[in-house]
Amino acid sequence: MTQNINQSLEALGVDYLDCFAIHGLNTEEHLGWIEAANGCMEAVRQAVTDQRIRHIGFSTHAALDVILRAIATDQFEFVNLHYNYFFQRNEAAIALAHQQQMGIFIISPADKGGMLHSPSSTLLDLCYPHSPLALNYRFLLGDRRITTLSLGAANPAELDQPLQVADIDQPLEATEKEALERLQTHQKAVLGTDQCSQCYACLPCPEAIHIPEVLRLRNLAVAYEMTAFGKYRYGMFENAGHWFAGRKGDRCTDCGDCLPRCPENLDIPKLLRDTSDRLQGEPRRRLWS
Repeated sequence: MTQNINQSLEALGVDYLDCFAIHGLNTEEHLGWIEAANGCMEAVRQAVTDQRIRHIGFSTHAALDVILRAIATDQFEFVNLHYNYFFQRNEAAIALAHQQQMGIFIISPADKGGMLHSPSSTLLDLCYPHSPLALNYRFLLGDRRITTLSLGAANPAELDQPLQVADIDQPLEATEKEALERLQTHQKAVLGTDQCSQCYACLPCPEAIHIPEVLRLRNLAVAYEMTAFGKYRYGMFENAGHWFAGRKGDRCTDCGDCLPRCPENLDIPKLLRDTSDRLQGEPRRRLWS
């Protein structure tokens, strides 16, 4: 770690880094590394003492319990994590990080938030008079716990729309609240008794299927025609390691282990197969895999 820090400073041509993040604290093993008494964090703390690093944080694609435990180590001043209107599972991590006065960065709210740069006509209609992308930005920026959004812009033009709302961080306005309520009402009406509420009570799955995430993608595809996004994310199962953990829905063996734990009495095996039929596409990998 000491060598990596020194190499980074040299490559960047700077004497210190304002913010240094441990990237991809995603697993129990990773958590063990940062908790180890003589592990990598000792080198990071020494760099802080030497004023080569000013602030320490971490980014994560982990399960919620791992994120909460990482925050609770009190070793970090900021966290970069997934959270947006269509994925609110990590709200408890937002709350804990805010309680500890940490900076809170949101990973890719446009792309990972639902490919909102290319919305379906259904999504456009439900969000009107706002664009789905702007509405999601406002959902996040209107939450005063959130510090900033991490954007993966490929060119300067892709910053145009985010910069239009970057300083609009007051509480949500009436039309924005109405649009979010329409989204919720529409999803409930369309999905009916097949809607997964994302309680995660179905886990663990004996076949390591990430049941809630599979069914979340089904929720979005059926309710909002977010099929392209669903295929994009579903194709990453079994192809992105700890960056997108879990197996695909067609791995279900009908063991029934999850059924008595589901408070909505969903026919989970049937819904898993339906999701696989809808979203099975080309496998997707992380860029550096």
